[in-house]
Amino acid sequence: MAMSRMSPLEPVTIAVMAKAPVPGRAKTRLIPDIGAHAAAVLAERLTARAVETALAADVGPVSLWCTPDPDHPTFQALASCHPLTLWAQPDGDLGDRMLACTVQGPTLVIGSDCPALTPKHLRDAARALHDADVVLIPAEDGGYVLAGTRALQPDLFEPMAWGTDTVLDETRRRVATLGLKTIELETLWDVDTERDLARLERELPALAL
Repeated sequence: MAMSRMSPLEPVTIAVMAKAPVPGRAKTRLIPDIGAHAAAVLAERLTARAVETALAADVGPVSLWCTPDPDHPTFQALASCHPLTLWAQPDGDLGDRMLACTVQGPTLVIGSDCPALTPKHLRDAARALHDADVVLIPAEDGGYVLAGTRALQPDLFEPMAWGTDTVLDETRRRVATLGLKTIELETLWDVDTERDLARLERELPALAL
């Protein structure tokens, strides 16, 4: 498949996907371990961390894609003190919502669950899009913490078993089937379990509860 190259100076959008830190609705997998309020506090901290990391990468515009909508005070506060745009995540499964983030050209889509993600990781991913159709940063749990595309790839985000340990392998299979060139960067970890919380306390204590 012929691949058009990006200009070295072409900006890459970073789309941060986040859920409003509402107790009982945010970081629900952690609620049995730490309670609904603490889980919401953690979600708020992780969202702020993701936004600040995206801005520090300085590779292009940053957008924050909010669910259920951008009206939550956390989102409004971030927009008031940072140069970013707020969008409501559309209806649909995770793939539909990720695809919506990529309609304006080369885009890196990240969530708010990977505090190990750094500005350098994002700059490396943006550079990778100059040479590949797709860039991925795998997660240790079998998913990924970043997916970047240079152009719209609807087939890449068709329904799959989101949230399971098969997501990365299925994505690799789809990339191969579509004949897309992909670059994978180093695997990172995200925060979904009590074990991840212990790691957060060890490696990034400023974010820990």
